[in-house]
Amino acid sequence: MFKRDLDLEKRWSKLLDGLKDTIGKKPNDLNGVLFLIGVQELGKGTKTFSKEQKQDLMHIAVCKVLSYAGFYELEFVDQEGWPHWKLIKELPHFDLLEQEKLLKIQVMEYFEKEYQIEI
Repeated sequence: MFKRDLDLEKRWSKLLDGLKDTIGKKPNDLNGVLFLIGVQELGKGTKTFSKEQKQDLMHIAVCKVLSYAGFYELEFVDQEGWPHWKLIKELPHFDLLEQEKLLKIQVMEYFEKEYQIEI
């Protein structure tokens, strides 16, 4: 494993520990963190979501965190308060491992910018 990969995993672990301190439960993985971001971005608090809504929340989170890298921009928020994003720059063709790394980096940037959390 490369040094930068080790650094990424250390920072990711620190983020997960910080989320545990904040919400009382450590997310299991990237999908858990994306779900939390989606719920936060929707702004409707904690409630029961359908399977489709959970997928939509994760999509909201992916778009939000990738917006920091210039891939998406917020297009509009519908009448029910759900944000809709527009792809503005083609995503790179990465394998699954590289996609996960990109998302982790962007998730950490989200928490640094939105919540001034130093990771």
